Amino acid sequence: METLLFLFPQFNYMGPKEEAYFKMFGPQHSQAPKMKDDFSRQKDKERKSRLSLFLTKSGSHENVSPHKKTNTPPSNISPEAALQWSDSFEELLKHSDGVESFSQFLRTEFSEENIEFWLACEEYKTIDSETKLLSKAKYIYTVHIETEAPKEVNIDYNTKMAIQKVMAKPTKSCFEAAQIKIYSLMKKDSYPRFLNSDIYLRLTRRKGPGATMFRRRSRSCVFNDRGEATNEPSAW
Repeated sequence: METLLFLFPQFNYMGPKEEAYFKMFGPQHSQAPKMKDDFSRQKDKERKSRLSLFLTKSGSHENVSPHKKTNTPPSNISPEAALQWSDSFEELLKHSDGVESFSQFLRTEFSEENIEFWLACEEYKTIDSETKLLSKAKYIYTVHIETEAPKEVNIDYNTKMAIQKVMAKPTKSCFEAAQIKIYSLMKKDSYPRFLNSDIYLRLTRRKGPGATMFRRRSRSCVFNDRGEATNEPSAW
């Protein structure tokens, strides 16, 4: 029993007996309680590490948990404003709320790297400092372009190689070809699905929890006291 308690210190209700056990062996075994404490601390670190890893993975995509903030469209968007985003993909990208809502949708499809890359390229083109331009270029290349990058975008081999060749001295237009390809991919593939997604339909109040649905009243034939037929709105 004492050996079992030593290996599994969480059963600490036997603590007093365990201490008596170690006292039986005298000073030569005085390090045993310390070993037990070290073992316990190590197990706690391992549990915290696993929990941290789990939370990191859970937060990477919004559809892991429906209660996460990233899964809830901004509540201050009016249906009229959201409806404007359906005019065109360009119109959607003009609005910060539109970009955020579209990003949330892409997370549900595990393709948020596309909008993140596009936004990074937009920011990159506004940089004037050569030092900052080089730093930002290396960041974009490392995160989105190189093979096995953590958020690698889907571009062809020739475009990727062209970017790689100019990384030593990047220009403001070095990501332009890749950005155009990703923009076209989002516009033709992701954007139509976004307009039919629950995220967007909730914003426009056309579908989803809390949506107000209206029914058209029908007209039916009703007889009055004199037996004459009249047309009046019927009940719902």
